[in-house]
Amino acid sequence: MPRADFVCAPRLRVRWAEVDMQKIVFNGHYLTYIDTAIAEYWRAIGLPYPHGYVERYANDVYLRKATVDYLGSARYDDQLDVCCRVARLGRSSMTFSFEIYRESEEQPLVTADLVYVNADPSSMKAAPLPDDLRARVLGYEKLTPSTTVPPA
Repeated sequence: MPRADFVCAPRLRVRWAEVDMQKIVFNGHYLTYIDTAIAEYWRAIGLPYPHGYVERYANDVYLRKATVDYLGSARYDDQLDVCCRVARLGRSSMTFSFEIYRESEEQPLVTADLVYVNADPSSMKAAPLPDDLRARVLGYEKLTPSTTVPPA
């Protein structure tokens, strides 16, 4: 996917503690980078997590599935752009897509998709995504409902 398709792309620098014995970023740290990008996304749509989401909707989002493809390796002191967007809004779930790039390169080092399910925290049962959340995501992504995948 072209980098321009991502509306959120925080930049971070690889720290010494994130590099393993092979002198590359340990694979698990990429999920931490992704988590940082999701936090920035929530802030950008005006729902800083957890307070903006949990308190406003009396629901929470829970990770259901993470798929990560490792295509290259970052190294100590590299600057990375962690590109993030919502690729799909379902009835009760949302899929975030990610591509992680070294600062000046055109090919991603990592691609990932994370599926989150909206649920009532007390029952842990899936609940429909709030309409207000849908509107915020569509506005931030500059999409209309007809340009997204229909709810499942």
